[in-house]
Amino acid sequence: MVLGVSGGALAVWLAAAATTAPRPAGPVALPRPSSPDLHGDELNAEIARLHERLRPTVAPMQSRDLFRYSGTGATSLAQPALAMPAAVAAPPPAPALKLIGIAEDVVNESPVRTAMLSAAGGELVFAKEGDTVPPQFRVTRVSPEVVELTDTVTGSVLRLALR
Repeated sequence: MVLGVSGGALAVWLAAAATTAPRPAGPVALPRPSSPDLHGDELNAEIARLHERLRPTVAPMQSRDLFRYSGTGATSLAQPALAMPAAVAAPPPAPALKLIGIAEDVVNESPVRTAMLSAAGGELVFAKEGDTVPPQFRVTRVSPEVVELTDTVTGSVLRLALR
């Protein structure tokens, strides 16, 4: 124990010897302020240059009265009306078909899907690829979540998805 106390005392004595005594502070040299007149002249020149840029070079022409909403100025000549295009026939209403399910069977190790469609009037239709769905659709593709029907009259494609 005596050895531990003497080692601690030695460490404190060495730490005290390593620190320096406080020295008196010497005079601090402050930078001399520059002449405010030099900066003021530069600033005034910059302000004058900016004012010159803000001044309009061309006087604005008064073209309208800002306090009147409508004017009685010159009337423009009426241009001939363009001929209205022929009325486009409205597209037929969307078919009342709704995809309500898809069944899948494995035949010869390949899936064969059957779409279950709800038609107008609550009629239930089961269709595979290539089948015809009344009134005018042919089933072109049955995927796990979407059925593609091609309109036999217009050739447009109707996609029905499970919801």
